[in-house]
Amino acid sequence: MDLGIKGKWALVGGASKGLGYGCAQSLAREGVNVVIVARGAEALEAAAKELRKFGTTIIAAAVDITTTEGREAIWSIKGGPGKNYDIVVTNAGGPPPGDFRNWDRDAWIKAVDANMLTPIELLKATVDGMADRGFGRIINITSSAVKAPIDILGLSNGARSGLTGFIAGVARTTKLASNNVTINNLLPGAYDTDRLKGTMKGAAEKTGQPIEAIMDARKKTIPALRFGHPDEFGETCAFLCSAQASYITGQNILTDGGAYSGSF
Repeated sequence: MDLGIKGKWALVGGASKGLGYGCAQSLAREGVNVVIVARGAEALEAAAKELRKFGTTIIAAAVDITTTEGREAIWSIKGGPGKNYDIVVTNAGGPPPGDFRNWDRDAWIKAVDANMLTPIELLKATVDGMADRGFGRIINITSSAVKAPIDILGLSNGARSGLTGFIAGVARTTKLASNNVTINNLLPGAYDTDRLKGTMKGAAEKTGQPIEAIMDARKKTIPALRFGHPDEFGETCAFLCSAQASYITGQNILTDGGAYSGSF
C-alpha cells in the first residue's frame, strides 16, 4: 500500500535506537525525509547511516530536545524544514521507576518536562503550519501504563497521563481536525528494546534470578507470548502518519500483544 507520504518531512525523537528508530525506519522506507534526534551522537550517526540506505534525506541532530536550546537547534538545522514539518513523532525516554515517597519536586518537574511539556512545545511550534498546508501528523509515543498504570512507574504514569488529557482536547479542535491534521498517541507495551532489557536486568539483580528467567516470566504475561519488535511498532506509526489514516485523531493506540485485559 502506498501511504501517500513520500517526499514529506518528519521529525522523530529518540531515534538512535529502539521504538524511535523503528518509526524513523518505517517512515524512511516510505520515502519520507527524516530529521532524527537523540542525545548520543555516535549511536545517532550509526542510525542515520542505516536509514540513508532507503534513499531519502536523513539529518542527524545530536541535541537534547527536552531543552529550549535543543528545540531551537532543531528549527535552525541547515537543509531541514525549519518548523515546517509534515510529521512529528515525539519520544523521550521514560523517567526511572521507584517509590513515590522518594521523589522530590525536581524529579517530578524533570518527568513532566520531558514526557508532557516537550511534546506540547513541539506540537505548538508545528501544528498551525500543518493546518495552513492542509496536512499534518503528530504521533506521541507514550506507554501502555497510561491505560494500566504500574505502581513503580508513578512519574511516567503522571506525566504521560497529563499529555494524554491535553491531546484529547487539542486533537479535536476544528482548525486542526478539519485541515487534515491528526494527533494520536501510540502506547507500547513490552518491546524488545534496551530499556526493557535494562528493567529486566534490574529485576534480576534485585531478586537474584537469572535475567533469562525474568524475561521468560514476563513473556508469559503477554497473550502473544513474546515481546514486540521495534520494526512492527514503526509500521503502526507509519500507518497513522499516512493519507489513509486521515480520519483517526485524538486516539490512544495500544500495541501490547494483548497484555491489557480491559474492554475499553
